[in-house]
Amino acid sequence: MTFISFSADEFGLPLFDVADQRYRALGAWLVTDISVYHSVCLDALAMIDDVAHGRTRDDEWDSDKYEVSFTPAGIEFDNEWVEGEHGRYPLDETREAVEAYWRFLAGRPENPDLIREYRPDLPRWQAELAQWEERWGRPHPYRGRLF
Repeated sequence: MTFISFSADEFGLPLFDVADQRYRALGAWLVTDISVYHSVCLDALAMIDDVAHGRTRDDEWDSDKYEVSFTPAGIEFDNEWVEGEHGRYPLDETREAVEAYWRFLAGRPENPDLIREYRPDLPRWQAELAQWEERWGRPHPYRGRLF
C-alpha cells in the first residue's frame, strides 16, 4: 500500500491524499509541477532511475515553479512561489510516489473528442513513451515496467 493516492476533481485536475502530512509537499510537487503531463512524469521517472543507477545527467529539472535536485540520496525541492514549501525525500519514497502518479495519469480516460497528432493509434501513455524516447534518443529506463 502506498503512502500517497491520487484522484481527479470535477474538472479532471489531479488531487492527492496522504495519511502522513510529511508527504504533503511531495504530493503538491507532483500535482503542480508534473501536473497532467505524461512526458514530465516520464522525465521524473527517468531522472530517478538514472541517479539510482549512477548514470550521469547533463540536464537539470526544468520548472517555472520549483527548484528541484535529484541525487542518489533522493529529491530535494523548493517551491519558488510558496514561501516555506520545501521537500526532501529519500529516492525510494520519491520513486514510489512518482510511479503511483504515473499509474494515475496513464489510467485517466482519454477525451474521445480530442484527436492526437502523434501516434493516435496508440493509447496516450504509449504514444507519450514513444515520443519521449524519440526526443531523448534512448529507451526510457522504465520501458517494460510502465502501466
